Amino acid sequence: MQRVGNWPDSCPRSAAVFGSSGGIGKALCEALAQRGCETIHAGSRSGVEPVGPQYRPFTFDLEDEASIQSAAEAMQDNPPEWVIIATGVLTLPDGTGPERSYKRIDAAAMAKVLALNTIGPALIAKHFLPLLPRDRRCVFAALSARVGSISDNGLGGWHSYRASKAALNMLIRNFALEMARSHQRSIIVGLHPGTVDSPLSEPFQANLPEGQLTPPDAAAGNLLEVLAGLSSDDSGGVFDFAGKRVPA
Repeated sequence: MQRVGNWPDSCPRSAAVFGSSGGIGKALCEALAQRGCETIHAGSRSGVEPVGPQYRPFTFDLEDEASIQSAAEAMQDNPPEWVIIATGVLTLPDGTGPERSYKRIDAAAMAKVLALNTIGPALIAKHFLPLLPRDRRCVFAALSARVGSISDNGLGGWHSYRASKAALNMLIRNFALEMARSHQRSIIVGLHPGTVDSPLSEPFQANLPEGQLTPPDAAAGNLLEVLAGLSSDDSGGVFDFAGKRVPA
């Protein structure tokens, strides 16, 4: 990764964060505000968090394209320079968790995971990539996961989650190639935040080695530093919280 800038010079004037009521999303909003971002479009299903003069709350639903389109239309007069998708699901609300064996694959559960982890972010890209500025550096980033790497997969299992993140990583590569034709300074990337102390990881925290669980505010700071250091040459890749490229 070629580092090209650091805070505050690389801080966007405006940003949109999808998933602002979640652990990482809320921390990202707060970290952007602390670093001087003037306008932060903070999106959640409820549309009520966070609160402050920099924030412009909006509502969206990953399974409702009309809500995403409506959010994009509302931002046309003040479009974000950075778009960060801080959403994702590992365990479904009904308790259905990642499959440890192919014998436990359920079509409906898999479709739900793909809808939230892959199709939803793709719809956000559909409506928000056109809003990104063409005349300066811009960023579109989505939370991915190291387990979405095909070449780095030595354990198997977690079929729906792995597949959804692998598909997301492919979309990121596709979007980067397409955007480079019209937005030469665009940076389209996936981000692996590590294991963050959040509802997503909570069911799996018991067996983690000491020191591996990262607080949301620290994770947010790590991710923003990574984004600040990327260049258009990095577009299409997936990077971890330390700025290292995750293999495809």
